[in-house]
Amino acid sequence: MASSDDVSYKRAILESCPPGSNGRDLALFNLASALRKRFKEGEKFGDLDEAITLLRDALQLCPSGHHDRSLSLHALALCLSNRYDSQGAIADLEEAVTVGRAALALRLPGHPDRDVSLYNLACDLRRRFRKHARMYDLDEAIELHHAALELRPSGHRGRSSSLHSLATCLSNRYDSQGEVADLEEAVTFGRAALELRLPGHPDRAVSLYNLARDLRRRFKKYARMCDLDEAIGLHCAALELRPSGHLDRSSSLHSLATCLSERYDSQGAVADLEEAVTLGRAALKLRLPGHPDRAVSLNNLACDLRTRFKKYARMYDLDEAIELDRAALELCPSGHPDRSSFLHELAFCLSNRYYSQGAVADLEEAVTLGRAALELRLPGHPDRVVSLSNLACDLRRRFKKYARMCDLDEAIELHRAALELCPPGHRDRSSSLHSLALCLSNRYDSQGEVADLEEAISLGRAALELYPMGHPARASCLHDLAQRLAKHFRHQPVAADLDEAIALEQEALQLLTPGDPSYDVSRRCFMTYLQTKINSEAAITSPKAPDVPHFDVNQAIRGFAFETLKMMPTRLLHTLTGALCNRDAQMSHFIGSQQYSQLLSSCRRCPPNQRTKLIHATISGYFQFVTFSHRWGAGEPLLRDVEGHSIYGMSTEGGFGKLQAFCLRACEQNYLWAWSDTCCIDKDSSAELQEAIGSMFAWYRRSALTIVHLSDVANANSFGSSEWFRRGWTLQELLAPQTILFYTQNWSLYKNHIGSNHKANVNVIEELEKATGIESRFLTEFSPGTDDARSRLQWASSRRTTRPEDIAYSLFGIFALHLPVLYGESAENALGRLLAEIISQCGDISVLDWVGEASPFHSCFPAHITSYQTLSWPLSSHTDAQPFRMSRRFLSSAALRKLHRSLTELPVPQFINRRLTLPSITHRVRAIQLQAADPRAPGFKYKIRASGLRPLEITLLDKLEDAVVKQGALQLVRPWHSKLLSPSAELDAATEKRLLSTLGRPFHALLLIRLPHNEYKRIASSTLIVAEPVDSGSVLRSKVTTLNIA
Repeated sequence: MASSDDVSYKRAILESCPPGSNGRDLALFNLASALRKRFKEGEKFGDLDEAITLLRDALQLCPSGHHDRSLSLHALALCLSNRYDSQGAIADLEEAVTVGRAALALRLPGHPDRDVSLYNLACDLRRRFRKHARMYDLDEAIELHHAALELRPSGHRGRSSSLHSLATCLSNRYDSQGEVADLEEAVTFGRAALELRLPGHPDRAVSLYNLARDLRRRFKKYARMCDLDEAIGLHCAALELRPSGHLDRSSSLHSLATCLSERYDSQGAVADLEEAVTLGRAALKLRLPGHPDRAVSLNNLACDLRTRFKKYARMYDLDEAIELDRAALELCPSGHPDRSSFLHELAFCLSNRYYSQGAVADLEEAVTLGRAALELRLPGHPDRVVSLSNLACDLRRRFKKYARMCDLDEAIELHRAALELCPPGHRDRSSSLHSLALCLSNRYDSQGEVADLEEAISLGRAALELYPMGHPARASCLHDLAQRLAKHFRHQPVAADLDEAIALEQEALQLLTPGDPSYDVSRRCFMTYLQTKINSEAAITSPKAPDVPHFDVNQAIRGFAFETLKMMPTRLLHTLTGALCNRDAQMSHFIGSQQYSQLLSSCRRCPPNQRTKLIHATISGYFQFVTFSHRWGAGEPLLRDVEGHSIYGMSTEGGFGKLQAFCLRACEQNYLWAWSDTCCIDKDSSAELQEAIGSMFAWYRRSALTIVHLSDVANANSFGSSEWFRRGWTLQELLAPQTILFYTQNWSLYKNHIGSNHKANVNVIEELEKATGIESRFLTEFSPGTDDARSRLQWASSRRTTRPEDIAYSLFGIFALHLPVLYGESAENALGRLLAEIISQCGDISVLDWVGEASPFHSCFPAHITSYQTLSWPLSSHTDAQPFRMSRRFLSSAALRKLHRSLTELPVPQFINRRLTLPSITHRVRAIQLQAADPRAPGFKYKIRASGLRPLEITLLDKLEDAVVKQGALQLVRPWHSKLLSPSAELDAATEKRLLSTLGRPFHALLLIRLPHNEYKRIASSTLIVAEPVDSGSVLRSKVTTLNIA
């Protein structure tokens, strides 16, 4: 090594200068410099100690007034500072500061090296500040850095270092004192440093990282998204400069994950949250036990997993978060500055788990940990208000469990203390008001103190004023306040209270989505309040209006009707008149109907407690509607063709005659309303079209009847050959309805099967099974969702749509997914977005089982849905039993435990930013040989040998390049999901048997090729690749990893 040669050379010079000879001081200095250089290169740790000893000797030979004394002082200070960084001995740092001051005192203004002494002394003072937190050290460091910067004008080689270090010190002072001017100046200096550290500069990554951190600080101050977006971009750039093995890679991963998590909190983009979790895991893997920042990584990853739990309600995320928080807490003993944060976070997670699963032990532990966190967050602590509020919420939960008033009383006191710390303008004031109101309302329910209820109403109104329209908590606040007003009405019947409760609940219903549990609760309460008014036989006394008349039942009926119409299509055909009606027209028909008049009369005669049921039954019955399913043909009537006209007075040619016949059949079945996708949607409005496609499954599901017209089926023929079974949109029109009737081309019932529902006809269901390949249980009781996604894709694989992208859009309702409809995009892109969302929602790896051409959207997705026509390969019968015979001793081996642990620690599959993160068991391809070409068979057949697998043959669409075969860049992988394992976390005998049985079976493999930057790409095949492990040993030697696939 050149540095070692230099040390040897300088040592020889020193040996030629014995004590007392001229030049010995210079020889000592030069050898010390060579030793420090070699230490910096990391060759020998003892070099620094020797360098310090040599510099002390040199300093003795350079008394006060010696022209080289400042040089020796400066070099000694540097070495002492280096040793402090390596070993942490405070004495070294103190001496470095003292010696540095002495060097600076000798380098007066005008000295060529004064800037270096200013800079180094400032760095040592910042080190001392970080050790002792004495502000005067940091203030002096900033002044010295300013002075050094003045001596390093534009073009000076040390200017970027001064700018960077000054920005760091100002950032530290902002953290300590909160002066925004320091933060703004830190950002300015950080930008200036970065501009000087161009790509290729050795310290560019540090400048990118530090500027990103300051921009994140500014985001937390002002909540300007541009700062956070820029910080994320800078962290990404820094991460690229810190590849695997880089000392600071874990810091970049951790900080980038933190920024992405904060952007998710602000904007709600799930991709940010998923990437934050992935990066957080990567950071934690690099921060092994003993790493000083491991606890922070454990806690941050736990927070992100808890956030993901709140999004998807997947319990394994919350369970993992709790385990991570426990591990973090173990690393923060009493006195650790982060202990209160970790106690608080663990308590919060346990509270969430109690809310989801009801285990009292979780709630008790949450209370205990919450108290411990509060004890550490004394008055004046910035997070005391959060601990007060969370502990109060947990005590209220315990009160609701055990009804112990002491818990509720303490919760109220804690909420009052939290409210005092949230003055007007505080971001948490609204939630504090709302939570205190809830507790007071609970105490009123238990003890009947009206003062508690009236204070709860007052606090609820104050909270509502702070929740603007669109705030996620507004609906809950409206509902809770309405409940309190209703309680107050029951205590003292004042009409204004009940009127206000009705108005508040109506607004809450406007903000909630039908089908949401909160919507159902609000709707029931709304009905109750209306019923209370309907049942009031005498006038309600009000202080301001003593003669309030009886409530008109019209208001209740209109309210019920409005709620019913919200869940129906916007436009419907009136089967009696043939007119197309919007919601206003539908309401007008109802008000002018005999049913409405009879309802009014019945409500006056029936007992008050039966009115709500009567109103609901009458309105639901009146607005029942029929949906139409058919194969589109030429001349279909559109909205503009029928709007303002009766369809019965129009031409009977083309689609008009079909529409008329449909409405007549609906009318024959005693339904007033009918819906057809031809004319009941404004297809010129992209917003309406988007809403219709997103709601269509729900409309067919809610319809009283779906009429299917098979225009190509004669009455005597079987309908299996109908084009209707080969169209994309008709799949959901078959699965969604509860009741369905098939009509042939002359509008007679299919094969004259009488009855009100062909789904209840065994013969029709058998024919449907044959025609569609869908089991009868799905035909009669289908539930939308992502369960068994591969089967649902197979159902659609032989179907077609006029617009290619519609084949994906027609499946949104079947999978219960809400995605934007982007007409004009390619079919590959539309299908890719659908598959990506399925994986993001449930991690279902069965969607990777396909053959054919790969999609340009992603190599793991097919270009066409026809690729799912191939049936999923069935397991052979022998795989029902354990495939390998192994002794009990071997089953309990360390290899089996290690394999089980590796599989349980794998993340779920994720799709983020066009990248598939795929947990896998990998098998490196050791040999691949092209077989003789068969002119009758398409594609290229290869024989493959892969580690741990039996030899197998595969057929690829394209020939592999020779270079790929020779490089050994191919892998056969078994995609993995935690669902494939037993839910048991312990490796007991039953789990062992299931694990080995699962891993010993043949499986569908993916062929991947390695790309640069540790990424992979799937190579498409023309047949499913079925691989089988060699034996039990190969299973236990399985390599488990997570791959990033482009």
